[in-house]
Amino acid sequence: MGKETQIEAYSAIVQRTFSDRKRTNILKRAEQLTIVFLLPKVPEFISPNALTLIGTLGSGLIFLAFALGTYFTNWYLLFGIIGLAINWLGDSLDGRLAYYRNIPRRWYGFALDIIADWIGIVLIGFGYYIYAENGTQIVAFAFVALYGWSIIISQLRYKITNEYRIDSGFVGPTELRFIIALILIIEVLFHGSITYLAGLISIILLIINTIDSIKLLKLGDLRDKAQD
Repeated sequence: MGKETQIEAYSAIVQRTFSDRKRTNILKRAEQLTIVFLLPKVPEFISPNALTLIGTLGSGLIFLAFALGTYFTNWYLLFGIIGLAINWLGDSLDGRLAYYRNIPRRWYGFALDIIADWIGIVLIGFGYYIYAENGTQIVAFAFVALYGWSIIISQLRYKITNEYRIDSGFVGPTELRFIIALILIIEVLFHGSITYLAGLISIILLIINTIDSIKLLKLGDLRDKAQD
């Protein structure tokens, strides 16, 4: 296959599989290349719904890593990185596979994706809650609440603008997974650092969500005025 043919084939897959959402995250290009590479290799017997389940199981593995890290040794936290990779695989390929196979169920998939994301973040947050020490469990609660806030913002933005975006500027779910993986590694090397790092992430999420909420209210105001 010639280079031009490969480019055309890649462009066709991107157009078919990513047309339902706008991405602005830093790793957008690398992520798309990886997804396009993987999609043709997914066995026929694996459905988009199965991938959603696989992604949720990845979150369950992160929960398990926190539990094992609490009751045994924090080296078990490294299993959480495998869980993050599995979660990315399922969460990133499920809807894209449906579009790739021309069997999209737009609203069913949309609803299922949001439900799975929420279950996943609760599992991760609950795992961290178990692992947290000396009253720092509030950080786990804050992280889940703030991530839930960002999910709500994305849904409201979709309702107001008809544009589905899951990223906050240059940071999206994929970047957040890398950040969590880095936090787990640092915690294994420097026990107790997770409290400060997770707290910092929560503060950043608070700032991002506040800014996005203000922008969202302005968009809602503009739409109201346009309909008057």
